[in-house]
Amino acid sequence: MRYVLIMAGGSGKRLWPLSRQDMPKQLLKVLGGKSLLRIAFERLEGLVPADRILVCTGADYAHVVAAELPELAAENILGEPEGRDSLNAVAWPAAVLAARDPEAVVAVVTADQIMHPVASFRAAVAEGFTVAEEDPQALVTFGVVPTSPHTGYGYLRRGPGIPGHPEVSAVEEFKEKPDRSTAEAYVVSGEYWWNAGMFVWRAQTVLDQLAQLQPETHDLIMKLAADPDQLGTIYPRLLKISVDYALMEPVSQGRGTARVLAVRLPITWHDVGGFASLGEQLPRDDQGNATQGVSVLVDARDNLVINHTEDGRVVAVVGLSDTVIVQTPQITLVCPVSEAERIKELVAEVTARLGLDYA
Repeated sequence: MRYVLIMAGGSGKRLWPLSRQDMPKQLLKVLGGKSLLRIAFERLEGLVPADRILVCTGADYAHVVAAELPELAAENILGEPEGRDSLNAVAWPAAVLAARDPEAVVAVVTADQIMHPVASFRAAVAEGFTVAEEDPQALVTFGVVPTSPHTGYGYLRRGPGIPGHPEVSAVEEFKEKPDRSTAEAYVVSGEYWWNAGMFVWRAQTVLDQLAQLQPETHDLIMKLAADPDQLGTIYPRLLKISVDYALMEPVSQGRGTARVLAVRLPITWHDVGGFASLGEQLPRDDQGNATQGVSVLVDARDNLVINHTEDGRVVAVVGLSDTVIVQTPQITLVCPVSEAERIKELVAEVTARLGLDYA
């Protein structure tokens, strides 16, 4: 049967102080009153029923996920005791599903992206399911058709098309985030897609590749699936590595027995990873300001102002442009939009000086 895994881990430090240790970015209700997780869940409508949707998230906020997605059964929320990168976030659920259903085919999607049109996303995922069902050795990923030479995304180099599937190609190479000139060359060539970081595969197939390429991780994951009570002792011992580095890239290079295919994803795709990208998703006033919460702006242009307080406080701005201002009950952030990608540095400094209570 078909299943979907929503990956909802990650701390989202580039959205600090909105995103905190106890409230990661995918649970923030910053877009139309809905969280990114809720939006991701609703995007799956019609693909699989709710009882076949799983979420892998941090154990500390599994209860928040359960409240946000009451449609999910408790056993379908897998809480990591600590983050061990994306390989383990997909391998552990694959082992859990393989034990439940040896024929399980799993789509792995993310919870921190905005995609339009949703119908195109659903059609691409359905195509991915079909390909993985027809080809037991397929590890399917998704390639977003680039709309710009973006330097913040990884890329896939496409190979030959797959007969009978005009929207599917072999993947010959994974490329890390390029510099501007390289990204421009990728887009001009027409051979490259953005790497969406989403997948479809048979649960058993990904476990087989894991056994070949990361045998120690495979053995630990299988022990964990057999005895969930060992979660706290086994999970911290898992190698911290991304699924691309551990599986997808080696398999694309012929080091596994599977093959990597990519489904074309013709959508507008936004990774809501920081304030610049969040600001692109919010409505703007006539002066280009995006605001949430109570604020007053005078002679101000192209700012992002978010007031997440409920005690009557106001954010008042005069004469500022291209600035991010975020107010929460505990922390106020002010920085130029151009410096917003450095917030992770700021969080590290705040933590070093003031402790984890501010992380």
